[in-house]
Order: sequence, then structure tokens, then C-alpha cells
Amino acid sequence: MKSDQYILLEDEFGAQNYKPLDVVIERGEGIWVWDVDGNKYMDCLSAYSAVNQGHCNPKIMGAMFEQAKKLTLTSRAFRNDQLGPLYKELCDLTNSHKVLPMNSGAEAVETAIKAVRKWGYQVKGVPENKAEIIVCRNNFHGRTITIISFSTDPISTTGFGPFTPGFKVVDFGDAAAFEAAINDNTVAFLVEPIQGEAGVIIPPDGYLKDIRRICDEKSIVLIFDEIQTGLGRTGALLAEEHEGVEADLTLIGKALSGGFYPVSAVLSNTEVLGVLKPGEHGSTFGGNPLACAVARAALKVLVEDNLIENAQRMGEYFMEGLRKIKNSKIKEVRGRGLLIGVEFHDNAGGARQYCEKLKEVGLLCKETHETIIRFAPPLVITKADINWALERIVPILSQ
Repeated sequence: MKSDQYILLEDEFGAQNYKPLDVVIERGEGIWVWDVDGNKYMDCLSAYSAVNQGHCNPKIMGAMFEQAKKLTLTSRAFRNDQLGPLYKELCDLTNSHKVLPMNSGAEAVETAIKAVRKWGYQVKGVPENKAEIIVCRNNFHGRTITIISFSTDPISTTGFGPFTPGFKVVDFGDAAAFEAAINDNTVAFLVEPIQGEAGVIIPPDGYLKDIRRICDEKSIVLIFDEIQTGLGRTGALLAEEHEGVEADLTLIGKALSGGFYPVSAVLSNTEVLGVLKPGEHGSTFGGNPLACAVARAALKVLVEDNLIENAQRMGEYFMEGLRKIKNSKIKEVRGRGLLIGVEFHDNAGGARQYCEKLKEVGLLCKETHETIIRFAPPLVITKADINWALERIVPILSQ
């Protein structure tokens, strides 16, 4: 079938909860994807950073095939030979004490919410059902009912109430506002080190250190949602490393499987996850042997193929090229590593038009919050690849 036939099928039979560009992808390798009509594109979204290791990475694929031939699922009613090694490798790599594996990023966030609430009641002594979690305006942590209960995006919330109570919203990047919002019932602060979906919003220097200090002083659990920013995307294994801080809970997902399988995890100190007892939380597929084998291979590729260092170098080079674009409609180019945002002024007519034009010359990008294009290619990208991209981006973004 041709692409227009596939598009008609999606539009006729699928729920309309996405607005994709009209490209029908059937194959991927590294930073490149091909559509059903044979056209080749550079992927500058990486499935929202899930394919940091590149499409169909052969090392991860090999691990997946080998495990799939032996054992795919046991449930956590029994042990499997891949779970323990994954735990140790994650803890060694991230300086964590405990790991709780799940499937999606949203599940990791929900897991953290449950854990810190129970910690608040059992350890901090917060009265039952009074725990509060502080979050940031313009956050994006997923789309479950509880998670959208603290979203400030009307698209995420309109028509979906009633919502889960127990959350307080403050401005991102404002440590003083966070401190002022704390009360005796505050158990945690859930925050993205860089707000990705909001448009690659980077907080002021020292912000992460300040909130770490405040959490220590007030006995509050600091949760970093690194589902998008983690695992090399920003030029460090975790974005928290840019300020030399560690969260009490760190949430990872997406690139934890290199795009092969839904895998997420909550990384924690012993105190917080230690409050969960058998039967209180779990998942049929969480920690399954196939997921664990894939995740182990994905982590190994990040480290052994030097993808984290490459993200740092190539990100700087990419941003340098983007900042040379002369167009008064561009408000700012910002980013860290290979998580880059190009923001346009409101009078530019929106970012979607540029994404559609870039598609026509072989680049796939995604707009966010109407006025921002996010560039986030797989971490295997080279300088030659970036030069190829800039040759096409510069003329279009100069219009």
C-alpha cells in the first residue's frame, strides 16, 4: 500500500488522540528511517528519546532475540535470571540502592507517588491521607488520571475530571517558590531537571542544588523525572549530574530499552522504596526477563559505545550551527546535549509549518507548545550527519 492508504486506515479506524505528520514509517536504522514509499528521513525526535541508541541497534536486537528464544515472561510470582543482574548493573551505574522495574514512564511516576506517600505516613509521620507532593507548572509526567491531576496544560485536563487531590504547583526554576510552598504535610518534590515537553526549558544554574538542599533541610523526598532527560540524552548519564546532585528517587524509561520494549524503573535509596511490602505494588510485565535482557543490553551500548560523550559533543556542535541562523522570528535556541529546542516568536505562525517543510527535505521533527521545535536525534549521530541536517534546516528556518 501507498502512504495515503495507510493514512486513510488510521484516520478511519483509529482514535484521533494524536496529530502525526503524514509520513508512514516502515523501517529504521541508526538515525535514519524509511517510509512505505521508499523515502529516507533523518529522525530528529528519537521516539521522544526512546531510541537514544539508534533505531534497531544490532547489539540490543541480538540480546532481545536470544532472550526471546529462551524465556519472555514469568511474572514476579517467580524469580528470573535477568532481573538480579539488571538491578546490580543499574545500581552500580547510577549510584542507587534499590530498583523497582515497571513498563511505561507513567507507571514509574505512579510508583513514585505511591512510594513517597507511604514513606510520608510511615517515616515522616504525616497524618493519613494528608500527604502533599509539590510539582512544577508546565510539567509533563504522563497522562494517567492521577498524573494529569497536577498538569497545568488545559489540553491534558479539560473533560477528564474529577482529579486526584494531594498536589501543589509552583513555578519551575524558582527554588524560593518551592520552599514557600512546603508545609508539614509535604512529602516530596517531583520535578524534571529539564522540562522537555514544555519546550526544552532549562532551569537557572544552581536550581537543582538549591532544591536538593531544601529537601534535605525539610525532610522531603526529591524525585527527578529523568524519563526523557536520562540515559545520555543531555550529555550526561542523568541530567542531575550537570549540577552534581542526586535525587532520592530517579525515574527512568524510554531509552532504558533502546526502543525495543516498554521498560521503566524507579531508582531509589533504601529508605523510600523500603516502605513497600509484598502485594502493595507491582505489574504482570514489570521486571520480566525479556525486558531485563533488553535493558541490560541498552545500558551496555550507552556506555561501551560512548554515546553519552557523543551526545555532549554533537549537541554543542548542533546548537552552534542552529544559533547561526539569521531569522528575527527565532526567539531562542537552547538545549543541553542532544535535547535542543528552537523557539519562535508568537508572530512566526507556529512551529508546525517548519516541521512540515523539514519533512519534505528529509528531516522528521516535532513541534511542542505551538512555537517550539524539538531536535533530539539518536545519540549515534555524527558531525557529518549534523552537517547534512544543517544544510536543510538553515534555509527553511531562515524563512
